[in-house]
Amino acid sequence: MTELLLDARKVRVEFGGLVAVNDVDFNIPTGSIVALIGPNGAGKTTFFNVLTGLYTPTRGGVHFDGVSIVGVAPHKIAASGVARTFQNIRLFGAMTAAENVMVAMHPHLKSSVVSTILRTPRQRHEEKEARATATELLKFVGIGGTEEEFAKNLPYGDQRRLEVARALALRPKLLLLDEPTAGMNPQESATFTTFVHRVRDEKGVTVLLIEHDMKVVMGVSERITVLEYGAKIAEGTPAEIRSDQRVIEAYLGKSATEEVA
Repeated sequence: MTELLLDARKVRVEFGGLVAVNDVDFNIPTGSIVALIGPNGAGKTTFFNVLTGLYTPTRGGVHFDGVSIVGVAPHKIAASGVARTFQNIRLFGAMTAAENVMVAMHPHLKSSVVSTILRTPRQRHEEKEARATATELLKFVGIGGTEEEFAKNLPYGDQRRLEVARALALRPKLLLLDEPTAGMNPQESATFTTFVHRVRDEKGVTVLLIEHDMKVVMGVSERITVLEYGAKIAEGTPAEIRSDQRVIEAYLGKSATEEVA
């Protein structure tokens, strides 16, 4: 059997009388690239927020690396190996690219507040190593040379890449990408598809992404799960999902598919 890095069972999220996620079973094998897709309002980002601890499910269980993370604080889930990017970029605009990446290394740094204030030799050495790691990650995501640029001054596509570099600085086992190609042109989206495989193959990171660009989804994913109105309606390989009638109806509407037929 393939080892599961994440296993969610019967996850349900309710907001008052609204069911945003409806008893969803979902798992991610270690070392895989998985996509979560569906029409707007299908519950994708809500499900992401459950996996990262921003929301606590109304019921159901979520295990990451064999340990339950239901009710665990987001920063503790992040420290355990779950990193994410956001649909709306959330960078520290007044900090440099290198500083944005170094912020994410905090859970792995050993220097105390006192040693940081006193600038002890150990603290200076650790900071030097952190900056070198930040430089390497910026180069890895394709924006080497931007270390001293303020994040707010970077082009939109480079800000997207910076957010990925910051997520990788957490040393994650699982990377969640929320609409990573939003705002990118077709060439940038195609390049990103190759980049996701590099993240998995070179960094050993398992990847889960939400994405609306079906060309990206079909090109990068090994398995795709489809949500509609909070419920899972299909799951399978890209070839299986592409020909699934329920998925076609979810995106085009039943009347439209009947007209095509």
